Amino acid sequence: MDTITKKILVDRIANENGMQRTQVKKVLQDFLDSIVDELGEGNRIEFRDFGVFEVKHRAARTAQNPKTLERVPVAAKRSVRFKPGRRMRLEMDRLPPETADRAAGEAATPGSQLEPKARSASNTEQSAQQSAEQSPGQNGVIGTIGSIGQPESVGAS
Repeated sequence: MDTITKKILVDRIANENGMQRTQVKKVLQDFLDSIVDELGEGNRIEFRDFGVFEVKHRAARTAQNPKTLERVPVAAKRSVRFKPGRRMRLEMDRLPPETADRAAGEAATPGSQLEPKARSASNTEQSAQQSAEQSPGQNGVIGTIGSIGQPESVGAS
């Protein structure tokens, strides 16, 4: 699995179409700049069969530092979401699982485990005992970490 840079794409497109590299680079950069500009204005960009870029608004919320259990305000923000189109989904379905795992950033080296280890009963009891020994946070409750790294008491956003 290789990383394809803009330079590699420019060279490939220029060679395949018999164009000058500088022309292709300018067109590609203008295209990318246009996408950024449109998303900056809050517009949705749709390329049939490729996918959709859209701006998602995340409301301000209160998070919790899992180490100190201190409440921390998190400002509202915007983020870009990409939803793959039909053709891209079909191409991703054709990839072998180990290639897709590596593309997603997971360790797919021989001997590595892709699934989390199951907790044994003794590990679970030890964790419960350690939690009980900790001093309580605000409201006398010790927070727990949810699956996405946010305290369960705050809720996922």
